[in-house]
This record gives sequence, C-alpha cells and structure tokens, in this order.
Amino acid sequence: MDKLTQYRCWIQEILERHSLVKLANENILVYKFCDTQQDHYQIFHAGWEKYRRVFGPLIHIDIIDGKIWIQYDGTEIGVANELVELGIPKQDIVLAYHAPVMRQYDGFGVG
Repeated sequence: MDKLTQYRCWIQEILERHSLVKLANENILVYKFCDTQQDHYQIFHAGWEKYRRVFGPLIHIDIIDGKIWIQYDGTEIGVANELVELGIPKQDIVLAYHAPVMRQYDGFGVG
C-alpha cells in the first residue's frame, strides 16, 4: 500500500473513533465527512442546545502535497499525537492552526 493510501486509511480510522463518541446533548449530531478524491476529512457537530444553534468542526484534516495538514483539532488527546502513534513521521504532519512562522518550533512539518 502506498503512503497516501495508508494516510487516508489511518485518517479515516481516527475520524471513525471520534465520530462514535456520544454527546450528552442528544439534539447535537456528530457527522463524519471523508472526501477521498480531494482529500478533505472532517468530524463536525450540528444541532441545538436549547435556543442556541451548535455547528462546527471537531476535527478538520486535509492531505496537501503528500502531507497531512491538521486545519483544526478540538480533541483533548490531539490528532497529531494519534497519527504519530500510528507511525506517521512528524515531518509529514503540518499543524496548520499554528502560524506559518511558528511551525518551525512545534516539532512537526512546516508545510
């Protein structure tokens, strides 16, 4: 299996695990989105908390130029840590939510 195919599989495994987490509020649904053609992957929440609309990502990952770009990570454990545990080299993971000038200091890829 080539590198990109393996990355896609691992990203989808991680998203699947996070999509199974039950929320306390049954009116908020968890959605898993995997666009394997353009390499966009998300877990997001949508619903209502009393009179307030809830909508937003928990995780957003893209694969760009052979690297995994974590655009947003709202988890406690950290998706980057989960990817490293699976064997993905840190230089292939970009923490896109860090400013480009600061990425050289985070121990992961710079993009």
